Amino acid sequence: MEHIELFFKAIFVDNMVFATFLGMCSYLAVSKKVSTAVGLGAAVIFVMAITVPLNWLLDTYILKDGALVWLGEEYASYDLSFLSFIMFIATIATMVQLVEIIVEKFSPSLYNSLGIFLPLIAVNCAILGGSLFMQSREIPNLGLAFNYGISSGIGWFLAILAIAAIREKIRYSNVPAPLRGLGITFIITGLMAIGFMSFGGMLTGGEEEKPAEETAQVETIEKANDLASNELEIKE
Repeated sequence: MEHIELFFKAIFVDNMVFATFLGMCSYLAVSKKVSTAVGLGAAVIFVMAITVPLNWLLDTYILKDGALVWLGEEYASYDLSFLSFIMFIATIATMVQLVEIIVEKFSPSLYNSLGIFLPLIAVNCAILGGSLFMQSREIPNLGLAFNYGISSGIGWFLAILAIAAIREKIRYSNVPAPLRGLGITFIITGLMAIGFMSFGGMLTGGEEEKPAEETAQVETIEKANDLASNELEIKE
């Protein structure tokens, strides 16, 4: 259940684009065509699925305060958390380089269409944000870290795929001249972000009803106690 909740929350509620507005450079620049958006989105999913669990291992066994205790008791006081940014970016850059080599080898047309934005995945703040959110939210195990990496990548993929499909349709629409290009794209992104906010009810709706039920039960008990005390007073 925890994996399912994390999966849907990372995609819809905490979407990298619509909730935190991370990775906007690539989101806006490579979303003119669905084909290029799909290619870049798949690359982001792959990179996040690998880097988030790898960075979880780095954070858990090397970077955290006391993480080096497995080397011996004399290392228990070491705190290497100040190296988090450097280590996370190094891991991301390595995986992006691997993705770039694979794409150039097997899909030269996609490599040429993505252009400079493929190597720039290394500095895509959505990729780094996934690892930093994993660290700040203290995800407890490797399986959940892998789940979070994939689901965050899928959320970013759905965002860029949706805006690319809309921009292809808008190309044939009568958009006012001042709003053409990035203007209408920003407006649509804002509207989509408002729409994605509604998904928060999937995880908070049930939690809001429980206190109301508990309050009703408390009120019923209090009324019963009041009636019982009144009856005792009458009998006395």
